[in-house]
Amino acid sequence: MSKGQTKKTREAAGNRRKLTRAEKKQIAEAIRKAKGDGKAHTAQQTIPYLAMYPDGICKVTEKRYSKCVVFEDINYQLAQADDKTAIFENWCDFLNYFDASVSVQLSFINQGTQREQAEKAISIPAQEDAFNSIRTEYSDMLKNQLSKGNNGLVKHKYITFTVEADNKAAAKSRLSRIETDVLNNFKVLGVTARPLSGYERLKVLHGVFHPEGEPFSFSFDWLTPSGLSTKDFIAPSSFRFGEGRYFRMGRKIGAASFLEILAPELNDRMLADILDLETGVIVNLHIRSIDQSEAIKTIKRKITDLDKMKIEEQKKAVRSGYDMDIIPSDLATFGSEAKNLLQDLQSRNERMFLLTFLVVNMADTKRKLENDIFAAAGIAQKYNCRLTRLDYQQEAGLLSSVPIGKNLIPIQRGLTTSSTAIFIPFITQELFQTGQALYYA
Repeated sequence: MSKGQTKKTREAAGNRRKLTRAEKKQIAEAIRKAKGDGKAHTAQQTIPYLAMYPDGICKVTEKRYSKCVVFEDINYQLAQADDKTAIFENWCDFLNYFDASVSVQLSFINQGTQREQAEKAISIPAQEDAFNSIRTEYSDMLKNQLSKGNNGLVKHKYITFTVEADNKAAAKSRLSRIETDVLNNFKVLGVTARPLSGYERLKVLHGVFHPEGEPFSFSFDWLTPSGLSTKDFIAPSSFRFGEGRYFRMGRKIGAASFLEILAPELNDRMLADILDLETGVIVNLHIRSIDQSEAIKTIKRKITDLDKMKIEEQKKAVRSGYDMDIIPSDLATFGSEAKNLLQDLQSRNERMFLLTFLVVNMADTKRKLENDIFAAAGIAQKYNCRLTRLDYQQEAGLLSSVPIGKNLIPIQRGLTTSSTAIFIPFITQELFQTGQALYYA
């Protein structure tokens, strides 16, 4: 540095003045406001993602990205026993495909639709030929079936997979590979599936946040001129999570619950029965695989701990003069179950998964909501499970039930592949499907 530059630096330092206490306080207050308190103060801030891209990739957090695939139903519940077994085994292989680095979310959304739109979709226009009488008869038959249908409910099924990556480019390459494999696995099952674009994913989120069926208007070309984000086009008019057991979203009242799995043996009808409820219900299964070697090590440690407890009980029995083979029944049961689980992981095509089962009910009134929850809880009780309300976790429960790929509920149940696959997402194929022609005599 030359002498001239040194002189200028000294003059600049001499011209600086110290900030007053009031100015420091003002700057600190501006920084605090910019950082925020970490809480959501608007409906847009409540929605748990950072960005949605036109290609369908969603930036969930700084290091997590997700993509979504919509799939149709197949005839599982009506199939023969051999066909059911084949579908179930293929679904087990489907789940085993996902390793510990991929989080999976299965979403089942039952939404109401406008009757006018449904009638328009099945109407058959007249033509200038001799078959208009047949068209009229067929159209009347479809309208009659529509009036006796499932209260205008439209049922959608989605699978969302999430990976960790440093940037969008790295996430895109990996998500594309997973998407291709997922579509191929669905093809093996005979299931029609396709990936969702960014616009379609936003439309799905808009449908969840606007259950009354408001139309969705959006284009990615609108973002730059308007200065808005994608959340501004899908957010509801308001969220309210002040009550411990309910939440309010716009004019709807809702409640989020989780399924407590208590049954020693699960039934493949439970998920189907919940989805058959003629109410606006949203069911989500968050599934995360555990690394196979880590799962085996964990179970071996548990067996060692149980054996240690067994030895302590035997020593206690000998000191007391009892037969050393008499040990607490729970200890004997847990020991045998842990050994059977270890054998399944080591000798069969089984893996360990952590499952979070969430159910969200929404209605116009609190009485209707309680009736809907009671109906869903009755189905869970029928299969020796329990539907438990997420007290003071309604916000986390609702946000974990949108197909974004983020689970905010830490309640998880460890299950094997076959136990997880028992919640099979296939029931019966719908007669009315766009892009296909099915005829049932």
